[in-house]
Amino acid sequence: MAGHQQSGDLTMEEKSYWVKIKKPVLAGWFLFWILMITVAVQDHLKGGGQHIWEPIFWESSSALVGTALLLLQRRKLTDRRLLQTPAKWFWQQILPLPLLSAVFVIAVYSLRHAVYAALGLSYQHDGWIKVYIYECSKIFLFFGMFYVVIFGLQAYASLMEEKEQAEKSQALLREAQLHRLTQQMQPHFLFNVLNTISSLMYTDVKLADTALSQIAALLRASMDLGQHSETSLADELKLLQAYAKLMSLRFVDRVEINWDIADELLDNKVPIMSLQTILENSFKHTVEKRSQLTHIKISAYTESGQAIIRIEDDAGHLREDGQAAGLGISNLRQRLQVLYQGRASLQLSDLTPSGVITELRLPLANGSLAR
Repeated sequence: MAGHQQSGDLTMEEKSYWVKIKKPVLAGWFLFWILMITVAVQDHLKGGGQHIWEPIFWESSSALVGTALLLLQRRKLTDRRLLQTPAKWFWQQILPLPLLSAVFVIAVYSLRHAVYAALGLSYQHDGWIKVYIYECSKIFLFFGMFYVVIFGLQAYASLMEEKEQAEKSQALLREAQLHRLTQQMQPHFLFNVLNTISSLMYTDVKLADTALSQIAALLRASMDLGQHSETSLADELKLLQAYAKLMSLRFVDRVEINWDIADELLDNKVPIMSLQTILENSFKHTVEKRSQLTHIKISAYTESGQAIIRIEDDAGHLREDGQAAGLGISNLRQRLQVLYQGRASLQLSDLTPSGVITELRLPLANGSLAR
């Protein structure tokens, strides 16, 4: 029973192909026979024919039998293995045509004779040899034309399917890359937080206790957002402000942070922990190395159709190679590339006479990564 089902029914993949091409094939087949009926009616009238129903019935009987024969070939027409070798696919369709032609002639003319007999009429036609040659030629031409159309439609459907699969694979790859990069940041982040606690414990126990509360809030927020690749600027700022308070406790009287955030950007998407990474970079390369007060300004605004987020200090310097970054900035650059495919950028530059500005350019809300 199973073997019979396998040979007689379409597989799931073949059904999928048939669904994709069914509508255009049926539409083309229907329009083709409408054209044939129209031409037959015109020829009949020009030849002095009286009864218009006759050419309509003749072509309709051919259409009915032809459709049945085409449906009988559906399995071979949608065989994906055969489609991999076009020459073999066409040969498998053409091979049974002589038999199909004979069946077509017998079925069509039997139907016509039966209907005429039921109406008390006699159906007249040329000799059987001439009829067979004519009808076979017509079947070979018509079916051959539709084989080409069906093959082209399936080739196009296959191309679109491969493109869709490639896009899905690319999306899965991007998701895996983002997960790896996000996970890479977690131990880096925890190390810096624990290092902050350690530093405060040696200088001010009460301050260390206050810092622990900030650390708890920061860890809670980061864990809530840690499963995502993007978050809103508003949520990212909550993380950033908690981190800024924590670092301000650690570097009392050594840092002053000013905020200038455009309200219209609060819903815009940003990579998770991206701003914290940039601010952390400023503390590591500037604040930690100075005993004097460092001013840091954090701003967000729109410019040239992009969201611009800037974190700048008044005392930092880039290295000779033009960088003042480590794992965090490198990781963020990779995440920007994976997330936005060249539509975002991160630039570090020196200010005059001193200071470093880090500028993050992101797509506006309608251009952020769809999720």
